This record gives sequence, C-alpha cells and structure tokens, in this order.
Amino acid sequence: MIQIREPELRFKADDGSEFPEWEEKRLGELFTRIVEKNRTDLSPLTIIQGQGTVRRDESDRRIAYDKKGLKNYKAVKKDDFIVHLRSFEGGLEIANQDGIVSPAYHVYRGSSNVCSQFYYPYFRSNNFIKGRLAICVTGVRDGKNIEMDTFDELLLPCPSLPEQQKIASFLSTIDEIIQSTESELNAWQERKKGVMQKIFNREVRFKADDGSEFPEWEEKRLGEACEYGKRHGTGQNYVGTENMFSAFGGVIIENTESECNGILYSSGDILMSNIRPYLKKAWLADREGVCSTDVLVFRPIKIESEYLYCLIASDFFITKVMSAAKGSKMPRGDKKHIMEIPVSVPSLPEQRKIADCLSSLDDVINQIKAELSAWKEFKKGLLQQMFV
Repeated sequence: MIQIREPELRFKADDGSEFPEWEEKRLGELFTRIVEKNRTDLSPLTIIQGQGTVRRDESDRRIAYDKKGLKNYKAVKKDDFIVHLRSFEGGLEIANQDGIVSPAYHVYRGSSNVCSQFYYPYFRSNNFIKGRLAICVTGVRDGKNIEMDTFDELLLPCPSLPEQQKIASFLSTIDEIIQSTESELNAWQERKKGVMQKIFNREVRFKADDGSEFPEWEEKRLGEACEYGKRHGTGQNYVGTENMFSAFGGVIIENTESECNGILYSSGDILMSNIRPYLKKAWLADREGVCSTDVLVFRPIKIESEYLYCLIASDFFITKVMSAAKGSKMPRGDKKHIMEIPVSVPSLPEQRKIADCLSSLDDVINQIKAELSAWKEFKKGLLQQMFV
C-alpha cells in the first residue's frame, strides 16, 4: 500500500495557529457508496470529463431515457463523487447538482469530516490517478476496470476539516482568476475575429501616412500570392502536426538542435497542418527548419509574410480548405484546390498597415495567454506541494 507523505505546503488557521498533522484514512472511512434508486423526481445527468455533471436538455432526456431505464438510475447529490469503472483514465468526477446517473456509475458521498471541494483536485491529480488509483486497476488493454473493493481500501490524505476548507477556498480563488483570464482571452480573440472580418470585407480601410487613399484591392488566386515549399532536406527545428497548437496557437519546438529529414522551411514562410485542417493549426515561421510532409509550407511571392499569415490563419480560409478536403476520419486539404482559393490582396503598404494592426492585437492576446499559463502552472505547483 502506498503511504501518504507529509505535504510540503501547509496552511494555518486565521489566528495563526497550526492545524493538526494530516492523517491517512481509507477511502471507505471518508466516503460512503450510495445506492439510492427510483428517484423519479430528479433529472438524469450526463458526465462531462473534467467538468462535473450537467443536465441534459429536455429533448435529449425524452429520447435517451424511458421510465423502465430510470428505475435503476442512482440518485446523486451536489458534491457527490461519481466513479466509472474506467475512471482510472481521468480521475473522479464531482456532481455539480442533484440528479440521477446511469447504473454504470458508482456514487460516493463524503462524511461530515469531508470537504468535497478539497478532494476534487486531489482525485483529478496525477498523484492520485497514476499512484493510488493505478493499484485498483485489473484486466488488460480494453478490459481494464477499477476493482471497487480495492478502491475502498485506498489510503487518502486527511487534513482537519478546517484546513480542508481553507485549501479548497484558496484553490477556488485561483480557479476564479483562471476562469476570468480565460474569459478575457476569449473576448480578445473574438475582437480580433471581428476586426479581421471587417478588414477582409473592406468595411474598414487604412490610409497612407499622408492621408491619401490606398489603391483598390486585387482579386487573386492564392497560388498567385505564394507557392508551396517543396524542397526536401535535413535540418533542425522540426515541426510536425503533433507539435502545432490548434486555433492558430503556433507551435512548440522542444528539441531545436535535433537533426531531422523533411520539407525545408525558412523564416517568413507560413506552415499549416494539412491533416484535419478544421483544427486550425498554422504558424508564421520565425526561423528556418524542417517540417513533416503532412505540413504545408506556403512561401510568399510579392506579398507580406504577415499579411499572408492573416489570410491563411482565418476562419474563411479554413472553411474553403475543408470544402474540398478528402477523407472522413482524417480529412486532408486538396493541395491543388488550396492554391485556387480566391484571396483579396491590397497594396504592399496597406498590407503592412493591416499586419501591424492585427499584430498589436496578437501582442495583447499572447500576453493574456502567458498570464493564463502562469496561473495554471502556479496552481499545478501548489497541488504538487500539497499532494505529494
């Protein structure tokens, strides 16, 4: 049996006094398995991984559940824990409201000495999933399940209830900051989309520094503005679809010095994943390197790199790519069709103005992303110190 170690981070009472030392108790001492059924006064709940439970809408409930099926459904109260036999893949879920759940789930309710909001992040942590929960798993491959009797015998950290509540309150404050930052990020991303739409629809036009009008935009095929990078070679800074972020989030290159074979790209090229284009993976290269053959390299021709990136990293462009994509499970863009996509191209000076405008929005967005990442890392570090 895995032993509980003393946490590296402890909290104190409001008067500055020390809380009692943490104990270790069996899960079955802290939580009771609930088997209450036949609650027709409650609504069925569906489980959303990592988000607790949410109620289905009326149409879903009428289709998915009949009276006979409801008889065996288990009653759940807000803050109960919901355990599926395959919970070892992602940890336990917590109910965010009263309801009933499928008989396939086990329901655990905390005792009077348990703060569910303290145990939820613990039950979602790698320390619990890969450490304690792993010893309950039986079977092989697709037949793996949690052995519930062993599950009840797991040793859990057990601070005093006041310290549990203090930790839960502190983590809740951090979660609120993270949620607020995520909302701010989403708002700025929507603003950028709105600005791009107005610019590409020419509802908004820029003017030269002397106040004069720029020439009218030209309508071209993408292939007139850029070409594919096709040259194979060996280089560093490898980019594959797996290290490109969705929603035009750029890339992460962990081993910059490793030599790989692939398609050569240069600084100023635009890389786009051609597998499942709807994931919106694109990057304006700021260095030279090599990439996978599943990544398209667009090389600018008489067009600003930053403006070409704005064209490619847009919902309009991705929609056009997907309109001729081939394959169902792993659709790929049709390379010939992509170069035929119509694009509107302003003069080079106006391209620079547009790129500068959108770049300033990207600066704000990237700063918020960095703040969000820092808060998430801060929370992760706290959890590691508390749940060693």
